[in-house]
Amino acid sequence: MRVPFIKMHGLGNDFVVLDARASDIPAITGAAAHAIADRRRGIGCDQLIILEQSTAADFRMRIFNCDGGEVEACGNASRAVALLHGKAAKVETAGGMIALEPAEGGATVDMGKPRFDWDAIPLGYAMDTAAMPVGWDGLETPMAVNVGNPHVVFFVEDADAVDLAAIGPVIETDALFPERINVNVASLKGENHLKLHVWERGAGLTRACGTGACASAVAAIRKGIVQSPVTVTLPGGDLTIAWEQGAPIRMTGPAAEAYRGSFEWDDYS
Repeated sequence: MRVPFIKMHGLGNDFVVLDARASDIPAITGAAAHAIADRRRGIGCDQLIILEQSTAADFRMRIFNCDGGEVEACGNASRAVALLHGKAAKVETAGGMIALEPAEGGATVDMGKPRFDWDAIPLGYAMDTAAMPVGWDGLETPMAVNVGNPHVVFFVEDADAVDLAAIGPVIETDALFPERINVNVASLKGENHLKLHVWERGAGLTRACGTGACASAVAAIRKGIVQSPVTVTLPGGDLTIAWEQGAPIRMTGPAAEAYRGSFEWDDYS
């Protein structure tokens, strides 16, 4: 069975999109997602995105990281899907309902309201998520926030100086985080402007992470470091994040289609 795919990216965070809304594809497994995402033996991507029919929204988006694990949310993929869909839509995800609105060269995504309760992150036990009394190798007192998926955000003097490739996997898999965690290291770049590096749960260092940008901007607004809207500079480029207390997060940024192709399902199943 040949399956068509669309290769897309948002600021270099790349996706293989399978559109199952109009035609059926076999049930995806974590092993198949991992094989498709392999950059040497598969198509290669950070995330595999499956679009499906939904009774609760215009359609459903499922997200698999390159390690094969299914996750709740992906901001960059949401912008790519908005570009592909071509019009405003409400989308069901495992992390909750989001709203997409395509724009020139990208999209604005309503990511829903952030959650701050320790059991909504989730953490292994109760603590203040605004200034967590924990640390790892000089990274201390992060803020935790769930923006559809779980994040911790560390504010440092210089985000470039942190060896996130070394410390990221240690924090991601710490027992404090029963569902693992996305790790963000941010520094102030200018007025209402953050520089950000992200170790993404199940994907590692990434050129861009939309939910990480949302989480870090929200955390910085809560701490009074910046005011909305916030420009977040990642290795792949800039995103704009707008958020007010009690309101949904709105993320705006680019996305692009790279190419289209097809593959034999049995090669990866």
